[in-house]
Amino acid sequence: MCKTTADSIESFLTNTSKEEIIDVLLLDIGLPGMSGISGIKLIKERYPDINILMLTVYEDSDKVFEAVCAGAVGYLIKNTPLIKIKEAIEDVYTGGAPMSAQIARKVVEFFNQVKPALHEQILTFKEKEIVAGLVDGLSYKMIAAANIISIETVRFHIKNIYRKLHVNCKAEVITKSLRGEI
Repeated sequence: MCKTTADSIESFLTNTSKEEIIDVLLLDIGLPGMSGISGIKLIKERYPDINILMLTVYEDSDKVFEAVCAGAVGYLIKNTPLIKIKEAIEDVYTGGAPMSAQIARKVVEFFNQVKPALHEQILTFKEKEIVAGLVDGLSYKMIAAANIISIETVRFHIKNIYRKLHVNCKAEVITKSLRGEI
């Protein structure tokens, strides 16, 4: 059931009470006055539990990520068929995060591009040195000697490497490194 409509963020905030319960809000980006993306923060301040579903003509990656980072839980393009919009609203209401197919593709492509960079950022310089030692076939004792640290310190770093890379053994670390995933 649609309770409220507004043609701008300002109008929405003026014409709704703080006590009103709003589960799902369809929001455009290109609105008169404040943009939809800028308005997300204000809306979330008033209604912290609201689920904002973007419904807009903008398909560029910057707008998608700005909206999601601002707090939107889904993103649909305006040419989405009405039945799909209805399904998306229901999906958001039950905890989903619907996206138009072309938007989902942009999100996947983005994460495929940054994946190696994320691994590089999570390992410290010392952990990368230890991984290099493992790849070179060095024992823990040899890695410790080469890095002027104790074997216990090597074991400590190895545990952190396993945890950060979500692996369970040295072979998986070496495989990830050889594939360029670290």
